[in-house]
Amino acid sequence: MTIQFSNYIPEFVATRRFLHQNPELGLSEFKTSDYLAEQLNALGYEVTRGFGKTGLVASLKNGTSGRSIGIRADIDALPIAEETGLDYASQNAGLMHACGHDGHTAILLGAARILAERRNFDGTLNLIFQPAEENFAGAKLMIDDGLFRQFPCDAVFGLHNDPGIPFGKIAVREGAMMAAADECLITINGRGGHGAEPQDASDPIVCGASIIMALQTIVSRNLHAMDQAVITVGAFNAGKASNVIPERAEMAVTVRSFDQTVRDTLEKRIREVAEGQAASYGMSVSISYERGYEPTINHKAETDFVREVAGRVVGSDNVFDLARPSMGSEDFAFMLKECPGSYFLLGTGRTDNDPPLHHPRFDFNDDALPIGVGMWVEIAETYLKAP
Repeated sequence: MTIQFSNYIPEFVATRRFLHQNPELGLSEFKTSDYLAEQLNALGYEVTRGFGKTGLVASLKNGTSGRSIGIRADIDALPIAEETGLDYASQNAGLMHACGHDGHTAILLGAARILAERRNFDGTLNLIFQPAEENFAGAKLMIDDGLFRQFPCDAVFGLHNDPGIPFGKIAVREGAMMAAADECLITINGRGGHGAEPQDASDPIVCGASIIMALQTIVSRNLHAMDQAVITVGAFNAGKASNVIPERAEMAVTVRSFDQTVRDTLEKRIREVAEGQAASYGMSVSISYERGYEPTINHKAETDFVREVAGRVVGSDNVFDLARPSMGSEDFAFMLKECPGSYFLLGTGRTDNDPPLHHPRFDFNDDALPIGVGMWVEIAETYLKAP
């Protein structure tokens, strides 16, 4: 593996650490967007702002080809209080780049510079700096605002760092890469009473416990053994005192899947199980079910292309296909529904025990910056290869 652009590495690192010090939540990335626009304008890109509120597209045309490519970086941070103790730690209390989006943004900005200086491509670069990946589906917001109508792309590509993958390795996968993420809120309507006289009440806690256990049978008994899905009750809230039976109980459920038929089955059975269990206790439930991010499905030709390019950048021994998709979710899925493309993972692991993504002690591995930049430069210049 050869590290490219070594003369630029201090600049890449300085950019990443500046972004790390100045995190902003999704749809509030105003200063980040201002900073990116200033940098990209100076490099000669035509910058169009306002997609998804704080997103922007930097476009650069070279040569005569009508071909175009989209490359995306997410720019938002998380509502997590940083605990790294670094001298470039977040300066915004309660916010931090705990998912490495500072690294993703620095990588694309670094690639923007190299590509603009070399002009070794024939066609149009559309560099997409996307807000609100974490919570508000910024990719969909940008698409709804006309992203691909105004900036059509023959293919679109995205990457994510992964501290669980050894440094310098790149993981690809054709087809399902990440799961759809849906959320279900279930409210159990009981009848409150004294904890010492349960026969005079309708206890929503007992009913809720039964619902939780019954939900776990859906994947094992209502889906085919080869179908992949997860149902997790992440919150169960009811009552405040040991001797008071509350009026209601509430639970929040995350639901993950890859196939639309499976997705429909999960929603149908969750509703039926919750309603049926509640009825058996003489109670009712109110259910709010929201479809969230789509499954991230990589296209074959573009994934084969990324695999080939990665072999040139990091060496074929450092490129591998994931054995199974992730149950995490990613709003890049919405871009892949609109445009052929592929999403891959960049290994950033330093040790076998690195803090994971979304951890208050997570910090992007700056040694991976030139590898990410190299991937984007090679992908863009190869895809838009001059005749």
